[in-house]
Amino acid sequence: MADYGILVDYEWCTGCHTCETACQMEHHLPVGQFGIKLNEVGPYEYAPDRWQLAYIPVPTDQCDFCAERLGQGKLPSCQHHCQAQCIEVGPVDELAKKAVSKKKLVLFHN
Repeated sequence: MADYGILVDYEWCTGCHTCETACQMEHHLPVGQFGIKLNEVGPYEYAPDRWQLAYIPVPTDQCDFCAERLGQGKLPSCQHHCQAQCIEVGPVDELAKKAVSKKKLVLFHN
C-alpha cells in the first residue's frame, strides 16, 4: 500500500482499547500481539495542579492499514470501531495537512 498513515487525535482518545480489540479480531492475532497498541502517558503532575494523562494508539509492524478492508471500500477496523472517532487512516500527504491544524495530533506512516 502506497504511503498510508494513521492520524491520531490524542486529545480525544479515552483509552478504551477498542482499536486494539477490533484489530486483533479483524486480523486473528493471538493474545499479546497487536496491529495497534494503546499506550498510556501519565498520570503525573508537571506543575502545581497541572496533570498529564493521555492515551495514544500506536500502530505496530503488524499493521497493514487494513489493506483488504480499504480495497473493499471499508474503513480500517481501528478507525471504524473507534468510539471517540479520534483515528483516521489515509494517504500521508492528506493526513499531514490535517496534522498541522491542532496541537494534540500525531501522524504515523509506513
